[in-house]
Amino acid sequence: MSDTAQRNQSEPSATSSSADEQRKTSTGRKGGGDPAARGRTTIADGVVEKIAGLAARDVLGVHAMGSGMSRTFGAVRDRVPGGTKSVSRGVKAEVGEVQTALDLEIVVDYGVSIADVARDVRENVISAVERMTGLEVVEVNIAVSDVKLPDEEDDESESRLQ
Repeated sequence: MSDTAQRNQSEPSATSSSADEQRKTSTGRKGGGDPAARGRTTIADGVVEKIAGLAARDVLGVHAMGSGMSRTFGAVRDRVPGGTKSVSRGVKAEVGEVQTALDLEIVVDYGVSIADVARDVRENVISAVERMTGLEVVEVNIAVSDVKLPDEEDDESESRLQ
């Protein structure tokens, strides 16, 4: 063998040493890659429903959530000792891995612009859900099931009995 060939075999070349350095760098950390990309986060439908329900109730002009029947059953359920108020009443969510779609049923106060209230609800719900979950909200369907008249008794009013 020539002297040059023997030297090349015994001495690592500059390119192989830089490749060794890259391997050491990439395998030097445990797990490798971005820590935020290790694993998967899933969000239950009920979580999105609660967020959307609270966001919808914050809009001026929304009197209640849900149909008359669900509000009646909810009012009874809320009065049962140990029962909790359902913040997701009137909200249905379909949650995928990166997107969600929502259906809301609301009761508006008499005298408000239903179109304006629906727009404000849609904006508030989309903002809250996307900010808190990171999911893309693809649609928010709103059904106005009733109008609360000023002289109507409230279905969810407090019982006079203790």
